[in-house]
Amino acid sequence: MAKNLILWLVIAVVLMMVFQGFNGQTTPKPQKDYISFLKDVEDGNVVEVLVDGQKITGTLRNNENFTTYMPIRDDKLLDQLLEKDIRAFGKEPEEASLLGRIFINWFPMLLLIGVWIFFMRQMQGGGGGRGAMSFGKSKARLLGEDQIKTSFADVAGCDEAKEDVSELVDFLRDPTKFQKLGGKIPKGVLMIGPPGTGKTLLAKAIAGEAKVPFFTISGSDFVEMFVGVGASRVRDMFEQAKKSSPCIIFIDEIDAVGRKRGAGMGGGNDEREQTLNQMLVEMDGFEGHEGIIVIAATNRPDVLDPALLRPGRFDRQVTVGLPDIRGREQILKVHMRKVPLSDNVQASVIARGTPGFSGADLANLVNEAALFAARTNKKVVSQEEFDKAKDKIMMGSERKSMVMTEDEKTMTAYHEAGHAIVGRVVPEHDPVYKVSIIPRGRALGVTMYLPEQDRLSYSKRHLECMISSLYGGRLAEEIIYGEEMVTTGASNDIERATEIAKKMVTQWGLSTKLGPQLFADDENEMYMPGKSNNMSDETAKVIDAEIKDVLDRNYKRAEQILRDNIDVLHTMKDALMKYETIDAKQIDDLMARREVRQPADWDNNDKSDSNTPTGGSSVDVGKDDKPADDSEASKAT
Repeated sequence: MAKNLILWLVIAVVLMMVFQGFNGQTTPKPQKDYISFLKDVEDGNVVEVLVDGQKITGTLRNNENFTTYMPIRDDKLLDQLLEKDIRAFGKEPEEASLLGRIFINWFPMLLLIGVWIFFMRQMQGGGGGRGAMSFGKSKARLLGEDQIKTSFADVAGCDEAKEDVSELVDFLRDPTKFQKLGGKIPKGVLMIGPPGTGKTLLAKAIAGEAKVPFFTISGSDFVEMFVGVGASRVRDMFEQAKKSSPCIIFIDEIDAVGRKRGAGMGGGNDEREQTLNQMLVEMDGFEGHEGIIVIAATNRPDVLDPALLRPGRFDRQVTVGLPDIRGREQILKVHMRKVPLSDNVQASVIARGTPGFSGADLANLVNEAALFAARTNKKVVSQEEFDKAKDKIMMGSERKSMVMTEDEKTMTAYHEAGHAIVGRVVPEHDPVYKVSIIPRGRALGVTMYLPEQDRLSYSKRHLECMISSLYGGRLAEEIIYGEEMVTTGASNDIERATEIAKKMVTQWGLSTKLGPQLFADDENEMYMPGKSNNMSDETAKVIDAEIKDVLDRNYKRAEQILRDNIDVLHTMKDALMKYETIDAKQIDDLMARREVRQPADWDNNDKSDSNTPTGGSSVDVGKDDKPADDSEASKAT
């Protein structure tokens, strides 16, 4: 529209210039000196004159025409002409042409309208050239069948999810195969899973395998400030999809528009609910949309409206969870295709050291490893770069420039040694594989654990062992320096130990006195004394006592372990002060009270050991209310 407006303005200006040219064409007359003109008036040689401002044209007695200009305004000229009986005429002021008058009168209004249209287009995101009144047009981006290069071979780590959606590909390729038997393909597929697990990638792979158009849009693109715009965009999107049928509509983050109705301040009339209502009608209304499959993704299925999830709309729910060790290995191999690798890189070993990583995390790991190799001008990426990348992602970048006093380094070494020793001695705990006193991120030191296998649930004994190891750092400081010299470095350890104990008692039913009961208001809310309405004051006191008993029992156990291994605590501190980082083999030497081997000796003796852990951490605080392993928080000063 802007181009058309400019074109019409140019045409108008050209026409005005043409008209002005025609109107201004006159026969040129010889110019006369004004003083000579006055003498001719005085001598009576002038017959008549035409006065047009300061321009004077006239005729002499010899029928000669002349033109002259007054250099200054001459008020006496009219009296002189009257005295000599010379005919004098005046010229009517010229009026602008009709087109010029229209342009002058309407230009301010046209300018205001143009400015209003411009800002409305910007506010509505309509700058793509679709016109100022395109508020209700769909913002879905269409990818043709030739534009999508993703296939199932590019999706790894979610074999069950791929099986659930594979029949969608068969239907889009050959719908009659199902229709002749009376079968109907699901109209909607809802993909549920944590962020970064590959929901969007799986949807693109379906379109890539079926070779059909792919409409992609975010849930937030429907909702605007004007009521009714979102519903109009939903209608327009399905109209476009009908023209490209069979096709796939992918709505990312559908919870932005699909939340439960009736919870907003606007009742049933606000924009989000109107948009949701229109989507419900389009998916399963009076008109069927054959050949259109709606795929939506969310990591918050609990907030979706029940009407979206009923059969006939999102018939099938596909869970795309975090990959297991085999899935992580497959994902790593997919991302490693684009990276030149050294012969010592083993995807299986890296997968074992990255529990809890999503597909996006693993892609980031491969990218960080490639960046590490590029910084040192290497031509291939080796296992060393993958280890560095893993440590950076889990613990943060090393802050070697941070200046620590010798006393602070010594106390940090004792603190981390306390965590490591208790974690090694307690009966059920993930193995300690690395301890470091190099500051990373906000932490002054880190003790890292490597799970032997992916865990789906935790036993009571395992949880209590974790609490004991969390207290190991604070207890080491207390035993070595005394109670008055204990620092604030264990604040995060205490917080996490208390959180685990609270959940054991109030949510997981692991208290002997209280039994398997839920004492939190909901699964995402921790028990808060005085705020919970589903228990008596007496029960709250019992809960407090049980939590304290769990913490005290494991605190005393950790203290006894450290006192029994005080010599190991001192030698591990010395090793940390010497090497700054010690690994699993060196920790084995320390716990066996042997001479600590050099890192170079480990590299030479254990290169062939493919089962040697090369990474892993429990820096990640437990997901889905599962407890996490240890990582060191920053020490406050």
